[in-house]
Amino acid sequence: MRNVLFVASECAPFIKTGGLADVIGSLPQTLNENERVDVQVILPLYDEISDEWKDQMDFYTSIHVPLGWRNQEARLYTLRYNHITYYFISNDYYFSRKGVYGYYDDGERFIFFSQAVIEALNHLKRKPHILHAHDWQAGMVVALAKIIQPIKDLKTVFTIHNLKYQGVMPIETFNDFFQLPAEHIAGMEWNGMLNCLKSALFHADTITTVSPSYAEEIKDPYYGEGLHPILIERAGDLVGVLNGIDVKEYNPLIDPALSVKYRTSRARKTENKLILQERLSLPINGERPLYIMITRLDEQKGLHLVQHILEDFLQEDIQFIILGTGNEEFEAYFADLGHRYPEKVVSLLTFDENLARQLYASADFLIMPSKFEPCGLAQLIALQYKTVPIVRETGGLKDTVQPFNEITNEGNGFSFPHYNAHDLLAVLRYSLTIYRNSDHWASLIKNVNKSQFSWKKSAQEYAKLYDGLVMEYA
Repeated sequence: MRNVLFVASECAPFIKTGGLADVIGSLPQTLNENERVDVQVILPLYDEISDEWKDQMDFYTSIHVPLGWRNQEARLYTLRYNHITYYFISNDYYFSRKGVYGYYDDGERFIFFSQAVIEALNHLKRKPHILHAHDWQAGMVVALAKIIQPIKDLKTVFTIHNLKYQGVMPIETFNDFFQLPAEHIAGMEWNGMLNCLKSALFHADTITTVSPSYAEEIKDPYYGEGLHPILIERAGDLVGVLNGIDVKEYNPLIDPALSVKYRTSRARKTENKLILQERLSLPINGERPLYIMITRLDEQKGLHLVQHILEDFLQEDIQFIILGTGNEEFEAYFADLGHRYPEKVVSLLTFDENLARQLYASADFLIMPSKFEPCGLAQLIALQYKTVPIVRETGGLKDTVQPFNEITNEGNGFSFPHYNAHDLLAVLRYSLTIYRNSDHWASLIKNVNKSQFSWKKSAQEYAKLYDGLVMEYA
């Protein structure tokens, strides 16, 4: 049995700000169905975690955590949920705050978390054979596991969910946060700064990313966020494992957020569209194609492309709904668009999980023209709800959406290769042409209905990866 410890900064259903939480919430469940793997998870105990969960936690032990010349105390709590053992590291100074990220001392907070994980390892009910850390917030755990060696022969895996965020601090903080010989600075430093993500890339036994295409892209300067040299150097240890989704959680047949539940029925899906149109004061017409975006309003998501061409596309007989918050520039743009095209555009500048599911269930198309996308979650959910994704060919979008070919009738969506607004407009118009051709549309929907991206295949790949790291235990 491979005992694996997942280390991460968030995990659904306890605390979530993005797709990382979905991965940490779902992947261990599937891995533990494999008789060769047993996963435990360790997280910070944020103030934001609801009392509903905190009331179910049991105090486990207290640990002393060195942080440079200081000693902090952390309390360790446990919770058993869905057959997984979760550990939560509590410290009032670092984690009893509103929100999860965005503080001036985030680097210090998560270095403390990393040190606390190292101190906790020998207290866990099952000592891990493999430590699997996720994103920069857990990056220093990998480095410290290799430097301090708290468990003999402990192997490490580090997963990059988004290379853009690295946890960078002044190099002088090395002496503030660690009691380590200066020789270890080289493994943690990048461009004259202490870099948590680079520290993990340097020290991990194996590095993974969340899609095969992203694993290739990040070795290129355009996508490498300044770290491409070390990723090229570690290319032999770099693997892309495509994320999945929880197909029980995202299931239109049982989703309580939906007015009309369905499996593959287009008629029942259209009923959801009619209900949504009435609710949002759009003209009620089940035949009118509905395009949606459910996204963080950020440049990464391709919104500058959308700004350039959306009004041109709105000259067609379509409806468009966007749901999300973020950059003020984009919020202002979509708010104005909604005012000027009230019969075609609805801008929902908020986020509501139930409303998001209703949009997936009602829409004909999801637009996702990302500048880069390590894996992407929205396109996978869209396919689960039998909505056709329109994506740019990057990262996980390229790996999960195959462009429809009207000659061979293959493909489960639409895509365009270059980060170019006119290419986006062309593929949007092409999608409308296919929608209006009943034969082609039927073939496309048939392919969409067959598309499924559960965690099962990904979990099998991770189990094989773990086996390769540790062939046998005493």
